[in-house]
Amino acid sequence: MSGIGSAGRLPVTVIGGYLGTGKTTLVNRLLRAADGRRLAVLVNDFGTTPIDRDLIVSSSGDTLEISGGCICCSYGSDLMDTLMALPGQRPDIERVVLETSGVALPGMVASAVTLLPAYRIDGIVVMVDAETVRQQADDAYIGDTITRQLAAADLLIANRCDLVDEMSLQATLAWLALHNPTARILPATRAEIAADLLLGVRDGAAPRLSTSLTTPGAPDAATLYESLALDVPDDLDATELGRRLSAAGTGVLRAKGILTQAGNQVALHVVGQRFEIDAAPPGAVSGKLVVIGLRARLDREAVSRALQPSLSTSLRRA
Repeated sequence: MSGIGSAGRLPVTVIGGYLGTGKTTLVNRLLRAADGRRLAVLVNDFGTTPIDRDLIVSSSGDTLEISGGCICCSYGSDLMDTLMALPGQRPDIERVVLETSGVALPGMVASAVTLLPAYRIDGIVVMVDAETVRQQADDAYIGDTITRQLAAADLLIANRCDLVDEMSLQATLAWLALHNPTARILPATRAEIAADLLLGVRDGAAPRLSTSLTTPGAPDAATLYESLALDVPDDLDATELGRRLSAAGTGVLRAKGILTQAGNQVALHVVGQRFEIDAAPPGAVSGKLVVIGLRARLDREAVSRALQPSLSTSLRRA
């Protein structure tokens, strides 16, 4: 049975959410739980969305073949071109999952997708960090982005619920319901959400109007954020770098880097004052780090110091 539907258009699920809310983990879970669905997952860049190694059958250019008949495509800045070419290149695909960047407005992305006659929006899923979303929404710099992302959602996923107590969690869930009364809200830990709850959210219904498409004066992401692309010294320990970048006062919102440790490549993920280290994605280039922060708040000197060898390392070498 085809997943295109009676209108003859491919359903698109847009996954949005602020930096570090768990979108990558959710994408990997969707691919693992495809269960016969032939999905096309579109991401900004393979390097920033590491697809689990054991899911990949083969790779070709900007496309990864995933076990079970799915594909993952890197679209970079050419999202619309990628979408227009997709039906002809892969007529077997039944559904598209589109992951937006952390500072994008998913409602605006969905609005652009609907201009293409081959597609219809079948749901906007927005992930939030249950520990930090209320604080972020009150921030003078990023608050408008956060609230506009929330307003666009058909489904809100409050991720990282394991990091808050029950009273705080319930307060956050109530706060989310206040900011988007029509959205379904699901609490989650490590993006553990069943695929059936994520796909077909609108079930072919006509899209509802979103306030995120009509609110004037939205700040341009380029004026709010700055990113640094840096080289990481070979002798710098990933755990030590994670501690340095996640320290209070650095202004680092999100950082992703590939380092070589004991002959193996690892990926460092920094979200605010937390960091994780896991296996590097296939084909990743070691020794590279990307740091994202708010303009005028990102402490470039602190980031630069974080990349310097530690005193103890220098002493051991001496």
